[in-house]
Amino acid sequence: QVQLVESGGGLAQAGNSLRLSCAASGLTFSSYAMGWFRQAPGKEREFVAGISSGLTTYYVPSVRGRFTISRDNAKNTVHLQMNSLLPEDTAVYYCAASLGWPTIQKEYTYWGQGTQVTVSS
Repeated sequence: QVQLVESGGGLAQAGNSLRLSCAASGLTFSSYAMGWFRQAPGKEREFVAGISSGLTTYYVPSVRGRFTISRDNAKNTVHLQMNSLLPEDTAVYYCAASLGWPTIQKEYTYWGQGTQVTVSS
């Protein structure tokens, strides 16, 4: 079965950094676009960053220039480097896999369990 397992979440001070990782198994990883989404309390889940099978990257404007998504197909992993963290980045972060367009949430087929990121001011 397909599994996506996130790690690297935790507590950070505003202005500091965290690096999230997602390990994938049970799928042909290189065929999928991979994405990171987040959901804050009282808000809908939103797209944060995506990377296509061809290594094109996409970011929501609020994180562009601060976050970097990358993938290592040899290790079946995707990462989200989060720099210059802001309190509004606080959310549960999920990784997901898609055979469709990386920025369209409904096209993602598989989802991880999520990892909490809390940014204090």
